[in-house]
Order: sequence, then structure tokens, then C-alpha cells
Amino acid sequence: MAGVSEEYYAKLERGAIASASVPVLDAVCKALQLDEIETAHLYDLARTAGSRPAAHRSNPEATRDAPRASLLKALGSVVEGIAFVRDPRQNLVAVNDLGRLFYAPLIGDQATAPNFARFQFLNPASRDFYPDWDLYASMCVGIMRAEAGRHPLDKTLHSLIGELSTRSKVFRTLWARHDVRTHVPGIKRFHHPVVGALEFSFEEFSISAEPGNIMMIYTADKGSPSAERLQLLASWGADHALPPGTAPTPSSSPASGR
Repeated sequence: MAGVSEEYYAKLERGAIASASVPVLDAVCKALQLDEIETAHLYDLARTAGSRPAAHRSNPEATRDAPRASLLKALGSVVEGIAFVRDPRQNLVAVNDLGRLFYAPLIGDQATAPNFARFQFLNPASRDFYPDWDLYASMCVGIMRAEAGRHPLDKTLHSLIGELSTRSKVFRTLWARHDVRTHVPGIKRFHHPVVGALEFSFEEFSISAEPGNIMMIYTADKGSPSAERLQLLASWGADHALPPGTAPTPSSSPASGR
């Protein structure tokens, strides 16, 4: 179906794709009926097969000591929703004030930089925070698989993958599927320990000044229960200033007893 010999296709499956031409890769994608995300992943694998990052891609190991002031200002301008920046290694890089309250379960669990993947697979609290835990787990792994294809030389990312593979059977199982995902606009559900059930629409934005980093914004429909609970969370946060790294507890929340 792809117009190549079985012998040549077998070499491609074994990873010998560095010399594969664009027409061959296009034919394979068509034969396998790959979607847009899977096709991009195949081309990332072909591009990095020689262990040489493309010239236009930034060094995946590059890090910043602190978020840029302009980035923090942009996040702070979002006052009625959750706004944060995540890097390719699933680290929470920066977050607005409401987002800090919202992600207190994640932030409070981390002795180092808060990491979405570690929280998802290594912290039992994530089962309560994510009502659709199985769906979010598969999304998290699919996104990490795609990032690993784009950044095969990122030692920190691959160290994280190794850690999660060792410590989480669920992660190992999902990683073995080789699924790739990316965020698309949609709806996400959460259960916050302070205000309870929340449902958000979300959008994702690439940050051109920091290739690989993305900004996520969660918003609730005006007048909805989720919007009211976000306002309640903001009010609660103003009255209960938390030390850095401290998560709110249900016993001290206005949602207790519901």
C-alpha cells in the first residue's frame, strides 16, 4: 500500500528511517492512515534518527532561573480564569494567582518544581483532583511521547520517563502503547479540595520566545456553578494566605460538608 518493499518497510519499523525520503514517509503515513499528530510524530522521529537536533530548534536542556517579568505580567492579566505555563518536561513554570490556588494540590506535593506527570502518576491525590483520571493519564503520556520524539537528546525528559516507568505500572503500560497526543481546545473537569467540582473550557498557546513552552488558559462560563466556585476560591484565597508549597485542606474549605 505504501509502494515500498517489505524488506525496506521492515527497516523503517526497526527505526532505520534517517534516510527515508519525504515521498516514502508520506506514503507510509497514508497507508497507515495516520492522523495529523501521528504524522508529525513520525517526521520528528525521522528528523532525529541521526541524533542531531534540527538547527531551528532550541536546546531542550536550556532552562531559565525564573520566569520572565513580561510573562508573569501576561499571566497576571488573566483574573477570571486559570493561566499557567508548562514546559516540555511537564513542569509548571509559571502560574497566575488564581491558578496557584487552583493547583495547590499539585504545588503543595512537590519538594522541587511542580510536575504534572509526577502528580498524575505518583500522587494518590490526583485521583480525586481529576475525575476523568484515566483519560488525563493517557493524554499526559501521549503528550510526553510526542515531546520525546521532538527532543530525543533531552536527558532530563528521558530521566523523568525512566523514573515514572520504574515507579508507576500504569505509566509503563500507557508508554508501551506508543500513542501520541496534543492538547486541543475542549472541556476539562476537576474536583478541587476547597470548592469542589469545576468544569472549564481551555485553550493552548505556544510561546514564541520560549520554544516548547505553552500557555494554558482555563475559563468557566459566566454565571455557571464553576464560575461561582472560582470566585469563591479567589475569596477564600484572600482570607487564607497559604505559605509557599502548602496545599489547602478540605476541612478548612468553604466546600466542607457539601
